[in-house]
Amino acid sequence: TVTSCWLGQLRQNSRCLPRRMAPVAAAGTGAAVAAPALRVSGPYLAMVTIAFGIIVERILIEWVGLTGGFGGLTAIPKPMLLGLQPALRDSVLLVLIVAFLAVLAFALLKKHSWGRAFQAVRDDAIAAAAVGLNPLYVKVMAFAVSAALTGVAGIFFAAIVGFVSPDSFTFHRSILFLLAVILGGLGTAEGAFVGAIVLVILPEFLHDFAEYQLLVFGALLLLTLWLAPDGVMSLFKRWIGPPKPVVPLPTSPDIPPLITQHQTHTPLEVDTVSIYFGGIRAVEQVSLTAKPGTVTAVIGPNGAGKTTLLNLISGFYRPQSGSIQLGQTDLTHLASRRIATLGVSRTFQATRLFNSLSVLDNLRVAAVGSRLGSVFTALLGFGCSRRPEKSILEMLSFVGYRGDVHQAAAALSFGDRRLVEIARALMTRPQVLLLDEPAAGLSKDDKMALAQLIRCIASSGLKVILIEHDMELVMGISDTVLVMDSGLAIAAGPPSQVQQDPKVLAAYLGTEMSTADLPRDRPLTKFPMLVVENLVSGYDRLQVLQGLSLEVNQGELVAVVGANGAGKSTLLKSLVNLLPPWSGQVQFLGQSLSALPAHQVAHTGIVLVPEGRQVFRELDVIDNLRLGAFHRRDGEIDEDIDRMLHRFPRLQERQGQKAGLLSGGEQQMLAIARGLMARPQLLLLDEPSLGLAPQLVSGLYATLADLREEGMTILLVDQMAGLALGIADRAYLLETGKIVRSGTASELQNDPEIAEVYLGG
Repeated sequence: TVTSCWLGQLRQNSRCLPRRMAPVAAAGTGAAVAAPALRVSGPYLAMVTIAFGIIVERILIEWVGLTGGFGGLTAIPKPMLLGLQPALRDSVLLVLIVAFLAVLAFALLKKHSWGRAFQAVRDDAIAAAAVGLNPLYVKVMAFAVSAALTGVAGIFFAAIVGFVSPDSFTFHRSILFLLAVILGGLGTAEGAFVGAIVLVILPEFLHDFAEYQLLVFGALLLLTLWLAPDGVMSLFKRWIGPPKPVVPLPTSPDIPPLITQHQTHTPLEVDTVSIYFGGIRAVEQVSLTAKPGTVTAVIGPNGAGKTTLLNLISGFYRPQSGSIQLGQTDLTHLASRRIATLGVSRTFQATRLFNSLSVLDNLRVAAVGSRLGSVFTALLGFGCSRRPEKSILEMLSFVGYRGDVHQAAAALSFGDRRLVEIARALMTRPQVLLLDEPAAGLSKDDKMALAQLIRCIASSGLKVILIEHDMELVMGISDTVLVMDSGLAIAAGPPSQVQQDPKVLAAYLGTEMSTADLPRDRPLTKFPMLVVENLVSGYDRLQVLQGLSLEVNQGELVAVVGANGAGKSTLLKSLVNLLPPWSGQVQFLGQSLSALPAHQVAHTGIVLVPEGRQVFRELDVIDNLRLGAFHRRDGEIDEDIDRMLHRFPRLQERQGQKAGLLSGGEQQMLAIARGLMARPQLLLLDEPSLGLAPQLVSGLYATLADLREEGMTILLVDQMAGLALGIADRAYLLETGKIVRSGTASELQNDPEIAEVYLGG
């Protein structure tokens, strides 16, 4: 922004370029800066723009013949109005008028589809691409528009002050601009006025304390972020702003015409697609056909490649082999935004709404897609009607949303977020709808309503591809089920056929290990080490654990098994207070853990080996092991490291290598070894087999069996029930946050309800 303003000031003085070219030059500069800068994001983007400003400033200082160098430019002519040069007082009035028009243009832009596109891309570029927007183009235009307005400001600044030098705009001034935006409120027209007033008045008050100005500005910035993170205007609007009128939703149960009128009744063909990440197979030679009016479900254990397949279909990944066709249109190598405009829409595993926009505006963004029109007409206010479109209200009613359409997406409940995301996907007029775990976290009643909605959507002629772990829902609404395991398609067919397939059962339950082959060398004690009573926990407003109770005795290996989404990982996080429980009791060796933060829970003797390994990627193997013993103060750490390297020979071979460069199996070994370095009294293992090759899983479970025989107390969570039950003493079967079965491992191994929980009954 400072760079654009400087160029605006400079160019208005050049005889080869009239003043009116300054905004154009500034806009071009902004777009030119944006193109390379937008390859990065967050603080790196800020650093790139600051660096560019410093580079340009140095060029202007050294280019003495054009800019005057440190001496700057003087005797800058005043602006002309109708051929006359106004007095200084009139010039200031003219500046105020132009400033008012600029703020008005911003307000009109915000109400336009371009303004909503800017906010959507800022909130979530991936979701924006999924509804057809080009995030890079939108960001470049945002840079260009803001730079053009800054160029206009540069014209008047230079003319009124009459002198411009490199010292006119310093990094200090950039901090002031940032403070003005944050103080007033990001994205609010009124906030611009508040911020500008502070920007002008505050330095005058601090004129005699110039050396303390940065300190005051920094303190004010921190205070604003603490008390009013959305800006001062958000507080005023909350206190005095009139509530928006409630928009009644239509009650017609009919399928909206927007869904039915764009169906071509051509199938989606996925033919032997493959993709690898770093040599690791994610999806290999997978094929499916989604026919109009049908629901095709893709199921499989964690790490099977289901979401990767959806990312291939929707263009977020490009297949390394194979093809994807919608009718006669080849989608294989198209960008995600282009695929969205051709009729493939999707939802996400974790909902991706545009949180700063209302429910209504989320759907407006999808309805317009890439058809934004001209940003210049947007600045003039053309096409910025705020009247709720009938089709949007019909769509919200159709999916079952009953809330306020003016509600900010960030404030929606979990269930409403799912419904709004589905409605937004349908507003793109898709032929194919990809649903990634839409039932995750929903109540039983909500799941029933969702099942009816999905069948209704399919009956309109859409091709629905569903990823879901609720097998009762999947088997009840699907026409075809594709089962994946480790990136491969292992079965496909009607639900009843897939449920009986031995390969599917093995993929979900794992290969059984017989406890008869793993006899105990020592008798078990009945001393309860961990006691959990009526544990209730969840995320935000989503309750996951429903009053769960269990017990782990000293020296036992207890397994908690269940399908994806049952609440297994949530249980372990709640035990160590990484996710503080809502209610219930967790006692370890008679001590309540409720009031302890997570790092102090680790000091009591409970150690969690988290899902996904989570090794310290930039540290080598030895340093990872040393961090596992961080709280220990004894002199036997080096001896324990030697024992870990002996227990896991592959780690000994890789001991000088960074953890991030290890294979998945080696990282899992390192994560377990790091946990053992703490000398835990209770070891919690979260999905240790996730993403590992079968031979590595067998070796890993043999190691866990050895730990069991050494007397280690272990609470094991794993989706692979056959493996977990094969080495466990006792087990609990978890379903939707509740324990539905418990007993010895051998009793649960022979219980037919396990297969029903995993694959539906």
